[in-house]
Amino acid sequence: MDRTEQIPEASLVERAQDGDTAAFEALVRRHQHAVYRMALRTLQDEAEAADAAQEAFITAWRRLPDLRDVRTFRAWLLRITARRALNLLRSRRPDIPLDRAGAEPPDPAPGPARQAAATGLREALRVALAGLPPPQRTCWLLREMEGLGYEEIADVVGATPTAVRGRIHRARTRLVEALEPWR
Repeated sequence: MDRTEQIPEASLVERAQDGDTAAFEALVRRHQHAVYRMALRTLQDEAEAADAAQEAFITAWRRLPDLRDVRTFRAWLLRITARRALNLLRSRRPDIPLDRAGAEPPDPAPGPARQAAATGLREALRVALAGLPPPQRTCWLLREMEGLGYEEIADVVGATPTAVRGRIHRARTRLVEALEPWR
């Protein structure tokens, strides 16, 4: 076990703020999977997610002296990641023509019925998530996949907790509607 795994996160953040690169590397190891998952679920492209995660850590290193409350490091880092991923989404062209935007998800892969149903449901969820507006998708992912609370999500996305609740509610409503055939 790495010795830095036993060091409290706040101590690592303080050391990193003082320029300790080993402490920052420990923070990267602790959070790299969550940062990558957040970027991947937002961007749905592995290469772009890896780039966004790397850029989020670079930005975090540069802006670490500006972090006032070391206890909020995780939320602060996820906010940087979310903003980077959303900026990449905004810079993209639409991947599908507008006349196909409402098309049905593709048929599930062949194979046993159970595996086909699971594959189809995962694909339907992926398509439904991709169809959500980025602010709704980001809030839903942070809540359902990362387990953050409304206050933390509000801090990450720069909105009020009430706005976050509304975004998550609208995202859930749209997802339930999109996944109705799978119920």
